[in-house]
Amino acid sequence: MIDLQPVKGTRDFFPDEMRLRNWLFEVWRNVSEQAGFEEYDTCVLEHEELYVRKTGDEISKQLYSFEDKGGRRLSLRPEMTPSLARLVLQQEKSLSFPIKWFSMPQCFRYERMTKGRRREHFQWNADIIGQHEVVAEAEILMLLISACESMGLSTNDFRVFINDRRILNAILSQINVPQVLHSEVMVIMDKRDKIPPEALSKMLEEMRMTTKQVGQLNEYLSKSDLEELRENLKNTEGIEELQHLMKLMETAGYKNYLQFDISIVRGLSYYTGAVFEVNSPEKQHRAICGGGRYDSLLSTYGGETVPAVGFGFGDVVVLDVLKELKRFPELPRKLDYTIIPFANEQIGTALKIAAELRLQGSTVDCNFSMKKMKKMMQQAHESGAAKAILLFPDELSDDKVVIRDMQLHEQKPVRITDLFSSAE
Repeated sequence: MIDLQPVKGTRDFFPDEMRLRNWLFEVWRNVSEQAGFEEYDTCVLEHEELYVRKTGDEISKQLYSFEDKGGRRLSLRPEMTPSLARLVLQQEKSLSFPIKWFSMPQCFRYERMTKGRRREHFQWNADIIGQHEVVAEAEILMLLISACESMGLSTNDFRVFINDRRILNAILSQINVPQVLHSEVMVIMDKRDKIPPEALSKMLEEMRMTTKQVGQLNEYLSKSDLEELRENLKNTEGIEELQHLMKLMETAGYKNYLQFDISIVRGLSYYTGAVFEVNSPEKQHRAICGGGRYDSLLSTYGGETVPAVGFGFGDVVVLDVLKELKRFPELPRKLDYTIIPFANEQIGTALKIAAELRLQGSTVDCNFSMKKMKKMMQQAHESGAAKAILLFPDELSDDKVVIRDMQLHEQKPVRITDLFSSAE
């Protein structure tokens, strides 16, 4: 017998779940457009090489890949940023930078499932391409904060934990970790909050770091103050840029949302500057959102170095958080009318009334079940209809229908022609 359950790690969306998904998408789309971002999309299928070119990234080991009938190696997209890079490179000469784009793709990764992590998810991506200054980071952070606020979250519910890859690179250089190892070390450091310290130290030593270097790294990572780090590092570029960004955010009125956190790394190797994650103030769950600056990504695909900053905001974790905080919006099904005929010869009339009302912009359903009156009125109530149009034979003989207000439980006969004029 065929398995009726969705593929492991994937989801079905029944109508009530679709209403919630559409609400979330509407929040993402509204705040993006309000901030001047334009929507784009790409095919869920991409050439496999778009992802495997980034050595050291765990994501390249999680691809849903296959060879098509033409011998091409293809993958379901695991993330959107490489696809965005491909689009930008494709039209680079005709684009007017900076550009502000967003998308809401479905992504696939074959990975171990835990709370908040599935093998498919929808992800809101927003990126600013072609802006060198940290004002791009400020706009991106304001956008994701606006989205969280639109979902009913406040400063009591979330923080933007922020760091800068250049600070981490400066630390690694100062303790004499070779530059060629930095990206791979970053991937391991990204697991810092997920595995025991002993396991992390072992992984770093397996990456050819000495025990002394691991100890020095842990000492730096214990510091939570930017000024203290500035006093102890030779290269302070990342610290200065981060302080400038945080000052911009303070001026814009978002100071209470940001918190410096040296443990924020982001596992993807293409990040080059500020990196950030959104989580509860106590980091009680997986990150809701993550992103940062990735100035070198386009150049890895053969293009010029183009500054870029953006984030990915998945649907799974944030819906878990909203559910846990009891912040789900009430999203009942809504109809203006449900039309109820009581005999087969009334079906044509019901369809004609429905068509006229829909032309006028009303949402209309018809109940052709021909069940008993009590049952059909119960179904009308459950449908979320504001009014029921009842096609009683006596009223129809006078070109009338009975309109029942489902909230007030009141009804009255109305001429069909008056019904259409009142719906306008």
